[in-house]
Amino acid sequence: MNFSDLALAEPLARAIADKGYTTPSPIQQAAIPPALAGHDVLGLAQTGTGKTAAFALPMLHRLAADPKHRLKLHTRALVLAPTRELASQIAASFQAYGRYMKLSVAVVFGGVPIGRQERALAPGVDVLVATPGRLIDLVMKGACDLGKVEMLVLDECDQMLDLGFIHDLKRITGLLPKQRQSMLFSATLAPAIEQLSERYLKNPIKVAVQPAATTVEKVVQSVVHVSQPEKLALLAHLLEGEDVASSIVFTRTKHGADRVVRQLAAHGLVAEAIHGNRSQPQRTRALDGFRSGALKILVATDIAARGLDIPAVSHVFNFELPNVPEQYVHRIGRTARAGRAGIAIALCAPDERPFLKDIERTIRMTLTQAPLPPNFRDLVGKTAKVIKSNPVAADPPREERDFNRSRNGARPGRDPRAVVHADGRGPRRDGGEGRPAGPRSDGRPQGRPQGRPGGGFGGQRTGQRDGGGRRSPAGR
Repeated sequence: MNFSDLALAEPLARAIADKGYTTPSPIQQAAIPPALAGHDVLGLAQTGTGKTAAFALPMLHRLAADPKHRLKLHTRALVLAPTRELASQIAASFQAYGRYMKLSVAVVFGGVPIGRQERALAPGVDVLVATPGRLIDLVMKGACDLGKVEMLVLDECDQMLDLGFIHDLKRITGLLPKQRQSMLFSATLAPAIEQLSERYLKNPIKVAVQPAATTVEKVVQSVVHVSQPEKLALLAHLLEGEDVASSIVFTRTKHGADRVVRQLAAHGLVAEAIHGNRSQPQRTRALDGFRSGALKILVATDIAARGLDIPAVSHVFNFELPNVPEQYVHRIGRTARAGRAGIAIALCAPDERPFLKDIERTIRMTLTQAPLPPNFRDLVGKTAKVIKSNPVAADPPREERDFNRSRNGARPGRDPRAVVHADGRGPRRDGGEGRPAGPRSDGRPQGRPQGRPGGGFGGQRTGQRDGGGRRSPAGR
């Protein structure tokens, strides 16, 4: 099948030709025809398989075939995404595919001033891409009306559930017309996803192109067994390799990502961190620098493991193994994109071996064990001297700790884990004020409440999770 066989509207066909697309990817071949026919679609595919075009092209085709005057505050097409970066990327794709159409696209997410977003939505838009929390904020302020949405897409739905957006999704879908076309895309088909599809999709066409636990075939995977204190010395040595053109280093926590950046800087290696505690301008600057090649090392939590299209990543380093095995699949999927080869190296401490076993069971293969460098003891000694001579490499300055705490509502010097809003809410995942988190996509609860009922923290959750199902204390 070629794109010409899909009989897309002429402006779309021209934009696709400009981008050099000729043959649709498997998920596009499976999802676009039923979507063009007006059916609801349940799509299962990993990130990096072309899911955005699989739903964007049918939506734009419908808008081109049935142009309507924009109504104030309204939108015809709504796409919900779990993270700010993915929302921005989806909006950019709509603009690229619709470049020859009179198309209005808006993207809204937390972490930035809301006033500009209100002004963008005021005249009405054709396509709105949003994170759930900020969209609800705009609806509550009367800046957006969802009563005339004709098409809805829930992208990376399993990640949205993992991040606790289930209640927000229920509120949003309750504001939409019952007569609409809906599409749901996910990397996994957990019970919660099946329930969601039954609730929001009508007789959907199910398309699946690759099992969620299948890792990219062109990724060369290996594991190095090393103690936790010695990981930094090994990581710095690996990053200095001549074949490492660009790399993403994954950690489990936000604090851990910041610490790795400081320790690499002490080694003379320039890196930037991207995680939930970074401001939106900081996150955007880091991603833009990494995409352009100006930045060679990106240190990230699992916020960067899904949906981001960065085609030139040569290496992925799992500095800390994820405690949810599916996240390993998403992490290493950041390399070996667009037909390229890629390398994924996991650093496994003794206490992480159960995580490694879960990962190998999930991907149905045993990772190749790589040896430590011959001069590893010398490298460890060098790193110890570097950290000792640069105290800031181990712990941030006091003013930085106080700033991070204050961003989560704590006063300097006060334990940020004790912070909750007056109504018991914790910080929300997309940068706004929080709401209680819902169930994970695998149906398990997100964690035990902090404290005892009637005392302490009043039994409320005070933590937030940074993707992948792991809860971390607020402010970390």
